[in-house]
Amino acid sequence: MITTRIAMSRAHLPILGGNMLRLAKPLLALGLTLASFSSTAQTYPTRPITMIVPFAPGGTTDVLARIVAEAMGQQLGQNVIVENVGGAGGRTGTERVIRVTPDGYTILFANMGPMAASKALFKDQRYDPRTDLAPIGIVSDVPMIIAASKKSGVTDLKTFLGRMKEQGDAVTFGTAGYGATSDLAPNLLLHLTKFKATIVPYQGAGPAIRDLTGGFVDGVIDQTATLLPLDQGGAVKALAVSGGARIPQAPTLPTFAEAGLPDFTMTVWNAIAAPQATPPAILERLVAALDASLDGPVVQKRFEELAVPVPPKSARGPKPLAALVSVEVERWATVFKEAQAKP
Repeated sequence: MITTRIAMSRAHLPILGGNMLRLAKPLLALGLTLASFSSTAQTYPTRPITMIVPFAPGGTTDVLARIVAEAMGQQLGQNVIVENVGGAGGRTGTERVIRVTPDGYTILFANMGPMAASKALFKDQRYDPRTDLAPIGIVSDVPMIIAASKKSGVTDLKTFLGRMKEQGDAVTFGTAGYGATSDLAPNLLLHLTKFKATIVPYQGAGPAIRDLTGGFVDGVIDQTATLLPLDQGGAVKALAVSGGARIPQAPTLPTFAEAGLPDFTMTVWNAIAAPQATPPAILERLVAALDASLDGPVVQKRFEELAVPVPPKSARGPKPLAALVSVEVERWATVFKEAQAKP
């Protein structure tokens, strides 16, 4: 009976006139497109997925991305390959993800720099993280550590701040590049203290930290996953950690509040997103894979070793990440309202 009705409707299309034919064609095309999306989502993924990290290898975001990529690959039944595309404080790699075909085979693993703060820092930015990216979910919200070089002889935050007050621009901070989180952090520190210092941008966190261990810069403020192992190995001296409490992995390390700077509350969130037009069914697969990965024993163990908290269920998924991005764009616009975009 269904076949007969369809056949009858097709037979009567010429009688219904040209207008009906013109209406039928786009509706048929739409139906075929939706059917194609549905079929793609059901079989996705059929080949490896590229996870773009918009920073050089060696930084915290890169380290966390590789842990999560391996876990998500197991959940999805395909390899998730990390590709580092550094430059412009994370904007180069982020823009690449935004421009690709939105089929779920290229996704972004980035942090609050290119996914929020850069909107306030760069007037020439060609994308808006609130509208050009489809949120998948937050991966971590990592405390920040301020560490001094062993060559500086500084062993506590009070002494380090005293040198900034006395020596000003002679005190140097290494960063992963303008707009990176390790660049935002010392800028926020200067904003809060009203002191001066020289901020030295590198091509990634790795080179900045190498110069910290070599004594060529006085300090770096970066995530626990990067600096805590170096402190524990004796290569640098950690002075304070952000957050409301000391971390279990370093119980003798004071918080910024305990060390005399309670207003420095910055933590760094890392998250995964896709191009905005990615089909919803594919996004759902990625969201589910990330959620299962965060609950898995491998991610739980590795994150704990790096002093990286696993986000609670209430903070996961697209909606909490979308809300966080909007809040953070406005927050950094306020903090850096006098900052000007640099080439």
